Amino acid sequence: MKKIISLAVFALALSVGSVQAQGMGQMDPAQMLEMMKQRVKPSLIEKTKLTDAQADKVLEIQLWSQGEMRGMRDMSEEERATKMKTVNDEKTKKFKAIPLTDDQIKAVNDFYEEMRKNRPQRGGGGSK
Repeated sequence: MKKIISLAVFALALSVGSVQAQGMGQMDPAQMLEMMKQRVKPSLIEKTKLTDAQADKVLEIQLWSQGEMRGMRDMSEEERATKMKTVNDEKTKKFKAIPLTDDQIKAVNDFYEEMRKNRPQRGGGGSK
């Protein structure tokens, strides 16, 4: 479960970088949250069966975790792993405080993992 959460958080951190590369990096957190509510929230509700209020809180927590993950490229692999674990543990606590059940948390993490997999790959010469 922690691995799934870690992957989801990492994917979101990468997606924020993608958004910034597309010229939206100048958005403040409130604007970014509003954009997420418009673009991500309908799919999140549909696929996870969360309520509107739960989805809003999940998006706020996701935005928080993305902010916490910024700057990880400059860390060593060990520092990055420690930071990801800390953020993921805190994110899980925040999800449980909504409150979300373990099944709902898994559904949310699966949703973000699927988003990561379906995200178009950025250019840069990576191999397949």
